[in-house]
Amino acid sequence: QVQLVESGGAAVQPGESLTLSCVASGFSFGAYAMYWYRQAPGKAREFIASISTDGKNLDYAESVRGRATISRDNGKSTMFLQLNALRPDDTAVYRCNAFVFTSSGGSDYWGQGTQVTVSS
Repeated sequence: QVQLVESGGAAVQPGESLTLSCVASGFSFGAYAMYWYRQAPGKAREFIASISTDGKNLDYAESVRGRATISRDNGKSTMFLQLNALRPDDTAVYRCNAFVFTSSGGSDYWGQGTQVTVSS
């Protein structure tokens, strides 16, 4: 079955960096665009970044543009999100997402999330 597993979240101080990972299984990872979202307590889920199947087309939310880099390794079925110059308002649960077609049809799949906490 389709699985997305995030890791790399941590409690850090403002200005530090983190790299989040999302390991995919159960589908042809290289055939699908991938997405990062985040949700802070009491706030709506927010799109953060997306990456095309070949990794050449990237898109970022204004809130992280210039501080975030999304990438993928299709050979390892893994997507990454590097976050630099972290700020307290980056505190959230970060989740990876893909809309995958299986024998049952197309569905949105989400990982369980990884917590990023930015605080001094």
